[in-house]
Amino acid sequence: MPTHLIIDGYNLLGVRGGLRGDVEATREALIRDLSGYRRRKTHPVTVVFDGWRSGHPVEQAEWRDGIQVVFSKQGEQADAVVKRLAARYGSDCAVVSSDHEIVDFARARGSTVLTSGEFETRLQMAGGRPVARKREAEDDEPVRRDPKKKGNPRKLPKSLRQKARQLKKY
Repeated sequence: MPTHLIIDGYNLLGVRGGLRGDVEATREALIRDLSGYRRRKTHPVTVVFDGWRSGHPVEQAEWRDGIQVVFSKQGEQADAVVKRLAARYGSDCAVVSSDHEIVDFARARGSTVLTSGEFETRLQMAGGRPVARKREAEDDEPVRRDPKKKGNPRKLPKSLRQKARQLKKY
C-alpha cells in the first residue's frame, strides 16, 4: 500500500513564496502541481487548508484532480486536522510541514516527516523543473576535516543515511 501524504497546505504555500496576491489562484496552482505529483508517484495525497476564520461550521473535504482537499471547520486550525490525520494513519503516512508542533506530533505517531522545503524540492524535481540553488562562497572551498577523525570521508553520517532511505519513497 502506498504511503499517504498529508500536507499542511498554507505551510507549503509559504515556502513557495507566500500568500501574496490572489490566494485562490495560488492554492489552485498548488493543487494542480500536487495532482501531477500524485499521478507520477501514485501516493494518495491529502492537502489541508485553514478554514477556521471564515470557513464553514463543519469540516469540508472534496476531491479535486485525485487530491483530497480538506478545509478545517470554522474555529479549528488546519494543524488540528493534520494531527488528527497523522494519528489515524500513523506509520503509513508522511506529513509535510515545517511547523515544529506538527512535526513532533507526527514523529511521535511513527509518521515520516518532510519539511515543506524538502517536499517543494521533490515536487519541482518530479515536475521536471530544475531547482534554483543559491551559490555561496563556501561552495568553492574544499571541506576541511579534523585529521583525527576516522572513517570514510565520503560517507554520510548514519542519521542522514537513514533519513535519505526514508525519503527515497517520495
